Amino acid sequence: MSIEKKDLVKSIEQAYSEGYTYLVKITAVDYVKTVNVIYILRSLDKNQDKILECELDPANLSVETITHIYEGADWYEREMQEMFGVRINGRKAKRLILEKWDGKGYPLRKSFEWGKPYEKE
Repeated sequence: MSIEKKDLVKSIEQAYSEGYTYLVKITAVDYVKTVNVIYILRSLDKNQDKILECELDPANLSVETITHIYEGADWYEREMQEMFGVRINGRKAKRLILEKWDGKGYPLRKSFEWGKPYEKE
């Protein structure tokens, strides 16, 4: 189900109230002209998944955090921020997954320059 950015948090809260209380995954897909953020939610009672997708403008890659709904969203949000460059507004934890990352480019974006090995200290 495609969701407008402005309605994203409200839609996820609605899904939670409908019984989709398990967060399976949050990820993103780089389509070059857009980056889509994908939320996969599961209802254990109904044995169903709900997939919510939000299209983002590459000039404004940001979404609001959903850690107040799903505490486990923090790890996925950190991953999206570091791997795709999607800013997560409202995140309290600022710690990075890749502590030694130089921050040049986003490895899961199609524009990332592969072939330049990351050098460890």
